[in-house]
Amino acid sequence: MSLKVDDIITFERTFTMEDVELFTKVSGDEGTHHTTPDDQGRLVIQGLLTATLPTKVGGDNNVLARTMNFEFLRPVFTGDTIICEVTIEKYEKQDNNRISIVAAFLCTNQNEKQVLRGNFAGVIL
Repeated sequence: MSLKVDDIITFERTFTMEDVELFTKVSGDEGTHHTTPDDQGRLVIQGLLTATLPTKVGGDNNVLARTMNFEFLRPVFTGDTIICEVTIEKYEKQDNNRISIVAAFLCTNQNEKQVLRGNFAGVIL
């Protein structure tokens, strides 16, 4: 995929109980809100699990991240479908044949409520 400034990449994911259980094991983030269902039978998704959505763009494009900034705006629950929109703000070839990249992102839930926003910067090797 060849990126350029102002490109917008959009994708979505629905989080499951299994996602939370696996991330709990990997991260050690065992807060009761991640392990005990609420009165609607849902678990709260770990913030950093939600934050894997914008990192997908980096993975898809071989980005070596240097900085990542996240602002968690509201909880995400199992069963929620999160739509992530990543906007490329900078994409420049450097002297060392690497590409410098900066992107901003906004994630919303199925009810169009913002749940996460931020940005990342890095290089493409």
